[in-house]
Amino acid sequence: MPGIFSSPIKLIVGLGNPGPQYDSNRHNAGVIFLHHLCKSYGGSLRGESKFFGEFGSISVGGQDIKCLFPTTFMNGSGKSVAAACKFYKIQPENMLVAYDEIDFPVGVTKLKEGGGHGGHNGIRDIINALGGSRDFYRLRIGVGHPGHKSMVANYVLGDPSRSEADLIMRDIEDSIRVMPKAIAGEWEEAMRLLHTEQ
Repeated sequence: MPGIFSSPIKLIVGLGNPGPQYDSNRHNAGVIFLHHLCKSYGGSLRGESKFFGEFGSISVGGQDIKCLFPTTFMNGSGKSVAAACKFYKIQPENMLVAYDEIDFPVGVTKLKEGGGHGGHNGIRDIINALGGSRDFYRLRIGVGHPGHKSMVANYVLGDPSRSEADLIMRDIEDSIRVMPKAIAGEWEEAMRLLHTEQ
């Protein structure tokens, strides 16, 4: 996909489940990232019914960035993302989605350009809601794997240990540091900086 991924980012989506019982779950790594990103830039998320989620705006390097947490529960994330993209006329290639990645150990977080859903139900639903488009940026936050696929559902809906949570938070902070580069369309540089910090 040459050329697509030098597009500046206009919308950042953090995936997770709504409700206090899910706040610290591994599955909420994406929205935890989003909350910390907003806080870093003096923004906050508020309920927005037309986007079926929590929504806010921040300014990063002079760019206006929309921030969205779909509160449709993970498996319905696409409904929220599609509504925001349609309203603001944002193309998939101008969006970054942050989410938990079980294929990476805790302490490994990577940026990615496009690709499939990798078995992640939130990403699968977003691809479907965008008419099959996979051409959006990803921030894949490593949460580790329980060892067998039958254990994944309970695992991601559980909280990480204190030491794991510290590593995930470190990755989130590293990711926030490279966001200005990613947002400006300096994608290769953002990837290089993030991937060499680990």
